[in-house]
Amino acid sequence: MTSTISNMSSATIRDLMPEQLPEVVMPACEARAILRGQTAVVTGASSGIGRGIANALCAAGANVIVNYIGPDSQAEEVVREATHCGCAHRGRAIAVKGDVSDESQVAATFARAIDEFGSVDILVNNAGLQQDAPIERMTLSQWRRVIDVNLTGQFLCAREAIREFKRRGVRPGVSCSAGKIVCVSSVHEVIPWAGHVNYAASKGGVMLMMKSIAQEVAPWRIRVNSICPGAIRTPINRPAWETPEAYNDLMRLIPYKRIGEPDDIARLAVWLCSDEADYITGTSMFVDGGMTLYPGFEAGG
Repeated sequence: MTSTISNMSSATIRDLMPEQLPEVVMPACEARAILRGQTAVVTGASSGIGRGIANALCAAGANVIVNYIGPDSQAEEVVREATHCGCAHRGRAIAVKGDVSDESQVAATFARAIDEFGSVDILVNNAGLQQDAPIERMTLSQWRRVIDVNLTGQFLCAREAIREFKRRGVRPGVSCSAGKIVCVSSVHEVIPWAGHVNYAASKGGVMLMMKSIAQEVAPWRIRVNSICPGAIRTPINRPAWETPEAYNDLMRLIPYKRIGEPDDIARLAVWLCSDEADYITGTSMFVDGGMTLYPGFEAGG
């Protein structure tokens, strides 16, 4: 358990095979009402990282729009989870179906949020997908679909959110800023990924889109940042962690020797959206267990 691993030297831990490492249990964190009175749109929120973020924002007091494109039942389950978290200060949640790559559906999602809750204070741009293929076999439709959702979708949602943030301005007593945008990117905004050129290109685009928007809207007290997950235990990457063999292969890329959980991302998202992070904008924050630390060089090259 955590007490066991803390008593081991770094050399001892490094010499163990991943399957020999003690199980690490994430510490419980008390939910605080640091987003009370605010409304968040979370895209791609019916599973994985988006689901975790929607639950965490609601537990922190925010009202949440659970945007989704898949089965209605999954989104409704997230709404039930988010609104029955046991926190006295929890917000409300509703599910709103919409394709983030479709301009009219994005506008309709934000219109529903404003109609239901009065305004939007937070956007978490999480919706994303993969359509992998070697470069010589990747079709134009595969390229376009990934770029349309992962990059254009984030642009469309950010544009709609910023229109509302500027219209409404800062609400004293609610938040120091007029609005917050969190772009869920990836370690692959900086790590090349053979066989996934469309995905890596989309995330590299998210990085400079985020920074450019942050630079442009900062004078209106609008903050824009990215969270860059590494390997997180979600349905999209199940083959990478589902079996002991796959998990051990994955650990070769992660110096911290555990897979990430959706809560690792969700807790950072809540904090970035709160006034505790008010002076942070235009930043990519990596949550990857050290994946971007070039683990192949850990023994000195």
